Amino acid sequence: MEKNVFEQMAKKYDTEARIELANIIVEKVRKELKNSKSKSLLDYGGGTGLISLELCDLVDTILLVDSSKQMVEVAKAKISDKGITNTNALWADFTENTPELKADIILMSLVLLHIPDTEKILQELFTLLNPGGKLIIIDFDKNDNINHPKVHNGFSQEELNKILSQIGFKSVKIKTFYHGNRIFMNQDASLFISKSIK
Repeated sequence: MEKNVFEQMAKKYDTEARIELANIIVEKVRKELKNSKSKSLLDYGGGTGLISLELCDLVDTILLVDSSKQMVEVAKAKISDKGITNTNALWADFTENTPELKADIILMSLVLLHIPDTEKILQELFTLLNPGGKLIIIDFDKNDNINHPKVHNGFSQEELNKILSQIGFKSVKIKTFYHGNRIFMNQDASLFISKSIK
């Protein structure tokens, strides 16, 4: 019975459009994780695991963190259904309380736009990274057609670069890698990938 509830919830979250976009992101991130077999990955805002559960063959361990308890439950059910042994899911919100964790790589995919204080969360993630660790952010380029009280309308690459550099990240590289129709609040939009080293 319980499993059925999970499946219904997961079906709601994992719409075809979300899965399609996740696959594009997975393909991009997989290239970034070459030679990371010995590394730990923290997927912050990992939701139902659409992205990180496709990456578990590339790293040593994955910790998927999300502030939604239901998302974490769905992710846990998927981890157990697929028999994935190197991945755990944790319910936590780093904007309120950051647990004592360390990671070699932190991934944040389409999460930053939901967090009001960009600088504060990036500062938190900086502290969680091991020295020489990598922060990978995937999000939308700034889009003036979007106006929503709870969501950033994307990010200016220049501004993001400035924030990351001020926090102490080195060799920040940001570039647009995908343009899609109606992928951001029903508007055409482009996705960027940002890579920074601590």
